[in-house]
Amino acid sequence: MKEKKRCGWCEGDQLYEAYHDEEWGVPVYDDETLFEFLTLETFQAGLSWITILRKRENFRKAFDEFDYKKIASYSETKIQELLENEGIIRNKLKVRATVTNAQAFIQIQNEFGSFSNYIWRYVNGQPIQNQLTNYKKAPANTELSDQISKDLKKRGFKFVGSTVIYAHMQATGMVNDHEISCFRYKEVIP
Repeated sequence: MKEKKRCGWCEGDQLYEAYHDEEWGVPVYDDETLFEFLTLETFQAGLSWITILRKRENFRKAFDEFDYKKIASYSETKIQELLENEGIIRNKLKVRATVTNAQAFIQIQNEFGSFSNYIWRYVNGQPIQNQLTNYKKAPANTELSDQISKDLKKRGFKFVGSTVIYAHMQATGMVNDHEISCFRYKEVIP
């Protein structure tokens, strides 16, 4: 049986390959999943994605299944509990940023009807189709991720630099950065 051709960044790790095959680059329009990815991307800042992926279930449990309405009202006691949770990344600034980001996320929903409406308007609701021959040629950020990052920061979000935002765009399918030789490249095109 012939092995599927995947993007080079995920090869050799079952968890990475499953994430790549089932989630990465698939357009996401529901606010709950968008918030989950945004939270995970903020925790990834300065770390590898596989580190976050291996702790994803722990993050889900610790952060009430990424229920941004609950997270927005976390008490100091809950924040301290999170900072003692060895199953997640116990970065004080990132934990506090998650609470702040949940509050800002709700404000965007109130203004635009949903976070999805807000974020997808930057690409007119359709993924950007890149033509990468090698994942190493993917940019770390773009003018568009710079623009989104700047606007999110203005709206009170933390840990949403341009590189974090570009990774979020890749993960949630706003940009298709699968290698053109990857079996998923054409599958994720809407």
